[in-house]
Amino acid sequence: MTSTTNLSAGLTAEQRELLMRVAHEVSFDAGTRLFEEGRRADRFWIVRTGTVALDLRVPGRRAAVIESLGYGELIGWSWHFPPYVWHLGAEAMSPVRAYEFDAEAVRAVCAQDAEFGRAIAAWVGRVVADRLHASRIRLLDLYAPYGSGSPL
Repeated sequence: MTSTTNLSAGLTAEQRELLMRVAHEVSFDAGTRLFEEGRRADRFWIVRTGTVALDLRVPGRRAAVIESLGYGELIGWSWHFPPYVWHLGAEAMSPVRAYEFDAEAVRAVCAQDAEFGRAIAAWVGRVVADRLHASRIRLLDLYAPYGSGSPL
């Protein structure tokens, strides 16, 4: 699946190569929390295998699963915007292998290479827009009297 939030849709081959220079491989068991809403966002991931669920705390209820992410998808965008605090939570739904990136290192590369920085900002911006839309639809489906009414 290729989407606008997928790494290959967001960056050129040269920009992906530059980003991957600061990556390292990690694994998560099913059920592992990658991050919690409200905590410090100091890294992000790109999924290699497995599925990660993004969730949102809803007062008085269980966390609402907003979206499931898989191969090539960016996990986490809060690292890109001050004050660098997670806006959602994330949990591995199956065993996950991913590339992990240190946020400070990527922001430093962005500062050194303006074209790369703009490409990262545009890619992350598309991810934010996609996640906000998914959050809206999911919360309307769960809590509005007639659902989202969205034909999407």
